[in-house]
Amino acid sequence: MWCLKPVNVRAWLPMLRKYYKLRQSVVWLYNNPLMGIGAGIVFLVSLLALFAPWLAPYDPNHIVIRDMLLAPSWQHWCGTDTLGRDVFSRLLYGARISLLVGFVAVGIALLIGICLGAAAGYAGGKTDTIIMRWTDMVLCFPTFFLILAVIAFLEPSIWNIMIIIGLTSWMGVTRLVRAEFLSLREREFVQAATSIGASPLRLIWSYLLPNAMGPIIVSAVLGIAGAVLIESGLSFLGLGVQPPTASWGNMLTEGKDNIQMAWWLSLYPGLAILITVLGYNLLGEGLRDRYDPRL
Repeated sequence: MWCLKPVNVRAWLPMLRKYYKLRQSVVWLYNNPLMGIGAGIVFLVSLLALFAPWLAPYDPNHIVIRDMLLAPSWQHWCGTDTLGRDVFSRLLYGARISLLVGFVAVGIALLIGICLGAAAGYAGGKTDTIIMRWTDMVLCFPTFFLILAVIAFLEPSIWNIMIIIGLTSWMGVTRLVRAEFLSLREREFVQAATSIGASPLRLIWSYLLPNAMGPIIVSAVLGIAGAVLIESGLSFLGLGVQPPTASWGNMLTEGKDNIQMAWWLSLYPGLAILITVLGYNLLGEGLRDRYDPRL
């Protein structure tokens, strides 16, 4: 005889939780359209950079002298440069360089900043004083000029650029993590974990750091935009990524020399930098609003 089977509610709970979280995210994006625009820009630029070898219609370094300085057309969507190379293809490969520099540099900055900030915020006392005074001293130097001074003694390359930007961008993360740890270590759940014998490393890794990840993620997203700008500026000055490797910064340098006869050489790399930085800033501001309940 046919009968209804009892519904196993527990089996449906994980699916219901995922649906609720997805619905919350959709509602949040609907109420924060600027964050949605920023997330869309970041996603699109990331896809273009990831699939650049398949999307680029030409080899970015292929020189065709007879096609030099061609205006935008159906054959070359963004025109060609002074060596006849396709600008659109070079823009796609330049996106890979800019995002690679941004992610690696921010990763280095986060690693240093989280370690120093966690040590200062958790230990306090002399450790906090030494770390923060060192941080304040490094902050006294203008970041861009400090990078220029270091590059003057090193060979300009993409790996040196990533390492230098990361080693000169950790100060803000350190101050942020320290402030979060100073606030969190006085909470009841940390005191309860301490009372049952949790080690300092377990307190930091399992209790303090996960609760401080919101501001850290926001800082990382905004830091990628800053790293893209710094890399573009260094390449524009000839101290960053060296030709013939395509970079938005060195493409702007070539456009500056031919701006009166080939406007597209400056317009499209400039728009690429503008849109990418704008997308990461909008995404970072939206995440800041979400992770900060006071806003």
